[in-house]
Amino acid sequence: MTDPYGFLRTPRNPVPSRPADQRLGDWREVHAGQTLLPLVSEQANRCMDCGVPFCHGGCPLGNLIPEWNAYAAHGDWRAASERLHATNNFPEFTGRLCPAPCEDSCVLAINADPVTIKNVEQTIADQAWALGYAPPAPPGRLSGQTVAVIGSGPAGLATAQQLTRAGHTVVVYERADRIGGLLRYGIPAFKMEKSHLERRIAQMRAEGTVFRTDADIGGRVDAAELRRRHDAVVVAVGAEERRELAAPGRELHGIHQAMDYLTCANRVGEGDCAEPALTAEGRHVVIVGGGDTGSDCLGTALRQGALSVVQLDIRPEPGPDRPEGEPWPLVHPQVYRISHAHEEARGRHGTDPRLFSSATVHFEGDADGRVRALHLTAVEAVGRRPMPGTERVIEAGLVLLALGFSGPERACRLGEQLGLTRDDRGNFARDADYAALGASGPPAASAPPAGRPARAEAPPWAQAPTPGAPPAWGRPREQRPARRRPDGVFVAGDAGRGQSLVVWAIAEGRATAAAVDRYLTGSTALPAPVGAHDRPLSA
Repeated sequence: MTDPYGFLRTPRNPVPSRPADQRLGDWREVHAGQTLLPLVSEQANRCMDCGVPFCHGGCPLGNLIPEWNAYAAHGDWRAASERLHATNNFPEFTGRLCPAPCEDSCVLAINADPVTIKNVEQTIADQAWALGYAPPAPPGRLSGQTVAVIGSGPAGLATAQQLTRAGHTVVVYERADRIGGLLRYGIPAFKMEKSHLERRIAQMRAEGTVFRTDADIGGRVDAAELRRRHDAVVVAVGAEERRELAAPGRELHGIHQAMDYLTCANRVGEGDCAEPALTAEGRHVVIVGGGDTGSDCLGTALRQGALSVVQLDIRPEPGPDRPEGEPWPLVHPQVYRISHAHEEARGRHGTDPRLFSSATVHFEGDADGRVRALHLTAVEAVGRRPMPGTERVIEAGLVLLALGFSGPERACRLGEQLGLTRDDRGNFARDADYAALGASGPPAASAPPAGRPARAEAPPWAQAPTPGAPPAWGRPREQRPARRRPDGVFVAGDAGRGQSLVVWAIAEGRATAAAVDRYLTGSTALPAPVGAHDRPLSA
């Protein structure tokens, strides 16, 4: 166990990042090249080993945090790696990219500084690779069943690895030219170098997972035909429908979606081109949106040599402490946070680059149709109505829209070809067990795959109404048409949940794999850490 008095004797001391001026000169991770094992072990020793570890609930994966903290505190990296990988397929991803809701739920956070759980997790994962504790784990036998996973983001990769290790033959289809989804082209290298992704992909290939790139399912490849070739299909295409800004002047040149900008920068890092097709070099940059994507754009623009960068956040500036309405252990409270990119901007320009409670009014262009300025106004904290007399103009030669996403892309015909419908939030509809829900009508009749027991009769809510029977739930039948299930089709990750965190994507991938395994074999031993409709604890 850890030192029972460690949290009293040792103050919180996160792993320091490289100096801002140093890391702005390259694209390496902010902690690259640092060996701080004694510091991490000392910090792991602060874990209270509390009777009810709320960090388990704060993490959708249910990570065994007190257990691997204890092993890390004693430098037993093999045991720590085993306990970490017991619940998380890709801890080197979450240790770098997750905002650590587990730390918000740490019991110490009631009235003190929480354990540096994220630093410990990343160190354990890195030590596992460095010391050879993460070998491929191919199955002992094959089931003879095949599964198609559409999308190679964290949800798709987690689903594929779990099902491959369970003995199914899994093919991952990715429409881009490389595997990884947003991990590849959406996340800048200074947050996670691509070598970590390549290493996992190589491990999965060694285990038997098959990858197919340039596979545009729903476009060049018919999704219905793909379904006929496999015993089950998992849709894990993410939520990439970008939100737009309906402001006058949006059509001006120089206004781009943030993900297009980040993809251009990442392709330079992949060696596809020497210079990005879209760059911030020598420009005044305005980022509209205060989330993680906006922060990624900020760090990228600084490294490209932007003259100035301003980030607009429509939310009010939060305070340093939890609001009264968000008490512990609610996860991710609205408190003032500084990302590495904000720290870099503050170091270069002397101020926080964010303008809180700000909304765009319209864009102003020059004679050539290029954006030259952005008109903004302050907004009320509640209702976000513009405040008269607060209008101002800021110079802008490049505007990046980082307003988030609203479900899977609507232009893609994948959902139509598989018979999927969308929920009221624009995501692919699914039941509590991740099975896709389709259009109204009677349940689809289909035989189970060879070797799989026949499924039980569809529940009442999925059956077509019997002629002359009283309406279900006391409502007219015509108002409650039964939804059929596209048999053998499942929805995982942001495609069904909506825009979320990497840790939720991996948790959903693991849970979806359990649902698919149960569908194929009649039972499963795979873990299912979250349900399709679970949500984080919040106010």
